Amino acid sequence: MGDIDLRIEKRRAAVIGGGVMGADIAVVFLSGGWSVHIVEPFEKTRNALPEKIRSGLGKLKAKGEGNLFIAGQLENIPWGEIEIAVEAVPEKLKIKRDVFAKMESLSRPGIPLTSNSSGFPISDIGKELKTRNRLLGLHFFMPAHLAPLVEVVCSQATDPGLAENVRALMKQLGKRPVLVKKDIPGFLANRIQHALMREALSLVEKGIAAPEDVDDAVRYGFGFRYIAAGPLRQKDLTGVDTQYSAAVTIYPDLCNDSFPSLYIAEKVAAGHLGVKAKKGFYDWTDEEILEFKGKYEKALLKALEIMKE
Repeated sequence: MGDIDLRIEKRRAAVIGGGVMGADIAVVFLSGGWSVHIVEPFEKTRNALPEKIRSGLGKLKAKGEGNLFIAGQLENIPWGEIEIAVEAVPEKLKIKRDVFAKMESLSRPGIPLTSNSSGFPISDIGKELKTRNRLLGLHFFMPAHLAPLVEVVCSQATDPGLAENVRALMKQLGKRPVLVKKDIPGFLANRIQHALMREALSLVEKGIAAPEDVDDAVRYGFGFRYIAAGPLRQKDLTGVDTQYSAAVTIYPDLCNDSFPSLYIAEKVAAGHLGVKAKKGFYDWTDEEILEFKGKYEKALLKALEIMKE
């Protein structure tokens, strides 16, 4: 069951939620020639979508573009023609469950119903659904149209064949999909990222290094190598025995707290939330934010070109 028909006349996707992630996910499909129906209930956000999407397509230098349709309600899109749906609404479990209940009742049987959630297990989101076998996590990374990785996350009820079809579709759209076979907290990439962040925050909290030195250690050290090879392949190059010997010494001293550090808890309590508060691990001005965002996106685009090669 659940085969995705990739014929041109069938290439229609629904994206539920027109915020930052939803708009960028729409760009991914549009740049691959799919027509996209975005559902966004808030008029101000709806009105901003065309320009956001034009900008995203421009950055990708997309050649083949599908058609964009914007609606205010789920009922207002042609569900009989939709081949895949991606939920990208705010991270509130009740909202997501309500959206999936509606999608299940409106959509054709067998099409993948997917969630971009980074926090809730897909099994929890679809707990009350009758067709849980077609429910998947489809976790993009910000910015979704530039970051190649997409996690295809299975629950115990997910049809494995459907998961493979969605994985193949993402690859066809130019993404680098990974299959996460078990629905665990944080899936794959965020678990690895948070393991790194736990140690990075611990090093700053203990006064061993400043935030800028931790950032430089990652960017210009092992992080620099990761654009060429992932951690396991890279250790094959340097020697698994070397990795093992280093682990014997380092692992006992690594942070293994099962709760967020006091260092970051204090920042959250103080409202030091990053660029949106103009203060986080660094202090920010409006000019610095604008300049850094431009450099950040430019670097991602260059990295994307390298990885395409």
